[in-house]
Amino acid sequence: MKPTRAQMAPAMDSREMVSPAVDLVLGASACCLACVFTNPLEVVKTRLQLQGELQAPGTYPRPYRGFVSSVAAVARADGLWGLQKGLAAGLLYQGLMNGVRFYCYSLACQAGLTQQPGGTVIAGAAAGALGAFVGSPAYLVKTQLQAQTVATMAVGHQHQHQGVLSALETIWRQQGMLGLWRGVGGAVPRVTVGSAAQLATFTSAKAWVQDRQWFLEDSWLVTLAGGMISSIAVVTVMTPLDVVSTRLYNQPVDRAGRGQLYGGLADCLVKTCQQEGPLALYKGLGPAYLRLGPHTILSMFFWDELRKLATRAQHQGT
Repeated sequence: MKPTRAQMAPAMDSREMVSPAVDLVLGASACCLACVFTNPLEVVKTRLQLQGELQAPGTYPRPYRGFVSSVAAVARADGLWGLQKGLAAGLLYQGLMNGVRFYCYSLACQAGLTQQPGGTVIAGAAAGALGAFVGSPAYLVKTQLQAQTVATMAVGHQHQHQGVLSALETIWRQQGMLGLWRGVGGAVPRVTVGSAAQLATFTSAKAWVQDRQWFLEDSWLVTLAGGMISSIAVVTVMTPLDVVSTRLYNQPVDRAGRGQLYGGLADCLVKTCQQEGPLALYKGLGPAYLRLGPHTILSMFFWDELRKLATRAQHQGT
């Protein structure tokens, strides 16, 4: 029986390769473009994830209720531009993390790893872990900037940074080099899982859509549909680790740079479940999907379309 495109997806991916250096630029550019559109959703998601931190349900005020009202609440408190809080740090994070991630994934494709059983998942996970480590300081600053607001709407610890460079300088001065990587223990598992799900499911989903012949084979709609399917898997596996990561990054620290609320990933998971219930790990799920979903769709769409353009340019130049 002839194999389907979904079964052949890793091999197809390897035939459409661009160089790892080009993939670094394309991956970083694609995710930065997506970030511009999805950053307001990230602000809302961050605040919902911090709301009621380590408090029993029903015992705390809820300035943020649902997606639409939360968007309105942020705009009232911080102005319309408040919906783009942390954008510069977010762009820095997306450029660093995804540049490294797509570069490493491209190297794995070039080496033939993605053609092996489970190779796409392994390559995506490893590339995501390294990218998360490199981009962790930017994500730390982004989270803390997005949490900052007026006292009446504040949730989580308020760090009072004046901007990206000021935040990096303050953290460096008060906590040293290690302080810039505080919270990385939650970020690496988060992106490892998300990257594995994203890259593996996008490749297979795109091939599955092509098998159904709903659209022309080279249509951008195939890429868009593949990204939409992939986004569901990404949000499902990432949201609990996303909540934990947000809290680890935003927690206050003592003079030695140790977190005052959580000792690490496992401690945060246990305390959150014990004091807020297991469903707290899916706090902000709606905005999480509305952010991670479009971000996955847009970033994979931009990446795939840019790769097509780069491949055509390479072929025309030979």
